[in-house]
Amino acid sequence: MTARYGITIPFEGVTLLEHRDWFHRLADLGYTDVWSAEVDGADGFTPLTVAALSEERLNLGVAVTPTFTRGPGLLAMSIAAMAEVAGGRFTMGLGASSQPVVERWNGISYEKPYQRTRDVLRFVKRALDGEKIDEVFETFEIHGFKLSRPVINRPPILLGALRPGMLRLAGEEADGAILNWLAASDVAQCRREVGDNKTIAARLFVIPLEDADAARFVARRMISSYLTVNAYAEFHRWLGRGEALTPMWDAWGEGNRKLANEVIPDEVVDELVIHGSYDECREHVGRYIEAGVEIPSIAIVPFGVDLKDAVEGLAPR
Repeated sequence: MTARYGITIPFEGVTLLEHRDWFHRLADLGYTDVWSAEVDGADGFTPLTVAALSEERLNLGVAVTPTFTRGPGLLAMSIAAMAEVAGGRFTMGLGASSQPVVERWNGISYEKPYQRTRDVLRFVKRALDGEKIDEVFETFEIHGFKLSRPVINRPPILLGALRPGMLRLAGEEADGAILNWLAASDVAQCRREVGDNKTIAARLFVIPLEDADAARFVARRMISSYLTVNAYAEFHRWLGRGEALTPMWDAWGEGNRKLANEVIPDEVVDELVIHGSYDECREHVGRYIEAGVEIPSIAIVPFGVDLKDAVEGLAPR
């Protein structure tokens, strides 16, 4: 399919130490990448450290680490340490995250997300290049920070981006963008903002279930949980789904969660969440690749299917 074909870790119901055997199996099956996240489970770096020390055939990435929840200096140290352990196989993902993650769950004010992400990106790049930094940025100030362990090769840095401003920042100042919750047909619109010579990675949610009604039931609950967050809502308005998703937003705003799920059109569900047989799911992933996603990272939704079967069934052919 592509030179890169990733999967999201850690797997649900599998301890981090148990992942060591899984990493060997993933590489044997043809997966090239494992990508972590940082929301409410494991942090972004620990699963990748286990992977780096377990299996040298896998590339590693985090999609994404919030720019609010670590101080800039600590974030630079974490990236540098991960790059050292990974030996050139690591891609860093930075992003603003969202108000629920940053403010409700971490007690940190979610102000100026674009500016914060831009400032952290600029600081981290300079810090990883060995510069001593003494500067007042728009959203924080740093005085006299310098990494004491030199970084031999600065890892590529991708930005989690949803709208034109952040997508353009990803193209102008980072090495590319990480996309999420979009259809294959949306990739071109995002690519126009990022530019042609930058990397695009995407997390793709997959429910490998041939019962379409059951798969859509699960997918609708996922969609209403994510796309009612303001950043994702604005993303889909920009993509042109405002009319299709307004009934969901209205019902959600009124506190009617059941109705919010029911009014999501089938065609929106089928565009945003991959489901069907293993062959159909792989074909759908292929459409993202054909549209310009260079690093797909499938996220298996373990509903009605054995994890081992799903990992094997969705492996690249």
